[in-house]
Amino acid sequence: MREIDVSDIIQPLADACGRIAVHYHPDIQAALERAAREESQERAVVAIDMLKRNAEIAASENIPLCQDTGMAIVWLKIGQDVHFTGGSLYQAVQEGVARGYRDNYLRASVVDDPLFERKNTKTNTPAVIYSEIVAGEGLEIEIMAKGFGSENKSAVKMLTPADGVKGLEDFVLDTIAKAGPNACPPFIVGVGVGGTFDSCCVNAKKALLRPISITNADPRYARLEAELEEKANAMNIGPLGLGGRTTVLKVQIEQAPTHIAGMPAAVNMCCHVCRHERIVL
Repeated sequence: MREIDVSDIIQPLADACGRIAVHYHPDIQAALERAAREESQERAVVAIDMLKRNAEIAASENIPLCQDTGMAIVWLKIGQDVHFTGGSLYQAVQEGVARGYRDNYLRASVVDDPLFERKNTKTNTPAVIYSEIVAGEGLEIEIMAKGFGSENKSAVKMLTPADGVKGLEDFVLDTIAKAGPNACPPFIVGVGVGGTFDSCCVNAKKALLRPISITNADPRYARLEAELEEKANAMNIGPLGLGGRTTVLKVQIEQAPTHIAGMPAAVNMCCHVCRHERIVL
């Protein structure tokens, strides 16, 4: 049995909030460099250069890459042999997020009620928390800052088994087309297929956590990811919506077993920044 004091997770979470707001993940930087080399349209090259320059300024001056510093989503992978001491684990997560947004001067974007008052909580909390119990005595935390320019263009659809691969492809591509320039392309597109109405949405968002240099472990889904990328990039939406072949940097699919009568699917749109970081304690 391993003991972890919940206070030990607060500062690492706060620090991660600051880092992901300011710095590209290395695989995103590499993807943009590759996209700039492969683009043939002048406006697309200029747009990518603007994104790269924005990233350079953000890193050198320690300011956010985007004014929408996102709503925090936290995944906890908890070893079953871990015992937490010193208070509530969930409260410590919320304190870490609140401290991270306050100390790094990040925009607070969370409102306490979705429909009526919509009063800003001033702390960017509560964060959305998912937890999973696994073997061992480790604790793994994944923090994501999800902006709503792209979140608002996400979709879920209850496909039927008869819709098949073509039905899923049409749904994904239609969602990307409807997002257009409004979700800040180039995109990283998370797709969840299978499970239930709710779990496919979680899997679509979880797909965004996978490094874009890694394809789906199942070769059938890896091929589908590549096909969807090719078709999406043929839409000519392009970086910043100015045209070009770099509409998406990656399509990431997470699949799950489902009921014989259904094939739920979700598409979680994400801008190219795709801010997330893993903390292992």
